[in-house]
Amino acid sequence: MTAVFRPATKQNTRLRCAIFGPSGSGKTFSALRIATGIGGRIALIDTERCTARKYADRFRFDVCELADRRIEGYMQALRTAHGYQVLIIDSLSHAWQELLAEVDKLASVKFRNNSFAAWSQATPKQREFIDAILNHPSHVIATIRSTTEWQMASEGGRNRPVRVGLKPEQGKGIEYEFDTLLELSPDHVAQVIKDRTGKYQDAIIDRPGEEFGRDLAAWLATDTPQVPPSSNRGGVFSAGLPQRPSPADVKPPASKPANRY
Repeated sequence: MTAVFRPATKQNTRLRCAIFGPSGSGKTFSALRIATGIGGRIALIDTERCTARKYADRFRFDVCELADRRIEGYMQALRTAHGYQVLIIDSLSHAWQELLAEVDKLASVKFRNNSFAAWSQATPKQREFIDAILNHPSHVIATIRSTTEWQMASEGGRNRPVRVGLKPEQGKGIEYEFDTLLELSPDHVAQVIKDRTGKYQDAIIDRPGEEFGRDLAAWLATDTPQVPPSSNRGGVFSAGLPQRPSPADVKPPASKPANRY
């Protein structure tokens, strides 16, 4: 076949956003807020044991409470979710945990404890799963658990334990597959560690929500080229940029609204 080039447009493109953080950081709530800002009908694949329905008084969405957390179960739910504007997968971590268990079993039963050989069957399955997410006709927001560790931090001359999220519980290189990647802290503060919009790279966002979702939807709907000024670091657009304090400067609010996260 002859290679064909044509003008690039965003027509029919869809958002691929991932949110990862430790338990209690607000992944599900943030995903629902961002999805609401994007607009349209929302579907949610829930592998977190029916937790999403507890937000039914705050958001309008349809939920599939997935009992089969293997990749096969996710794939069936993905096929059923066609017709929605936004699909939330909450979370991707269970698919990875089930795949690791499958590799251990294959290595033990079929490959004489050779896990490397077992991955020859597991890797294509993981790739097929990621491709199904990327090819889905809806905007996709996926949450990912991250392992948690306690570290000591100095504050006012005194040491105190601080909970931090570490590595996302999903396959190596998963971050390459998304347009936008948010890391949530236990205080519900997001750091944008990957951003294809050109507006939010490295930004710190306190409780990302509907406004952030509207911005993402507006970016996908705009084809007008934007040329960043030469003074911008790393080619990041200056127009409309949010403030970018360092994570140490971001203070959690004195009190949180009840049942918000």
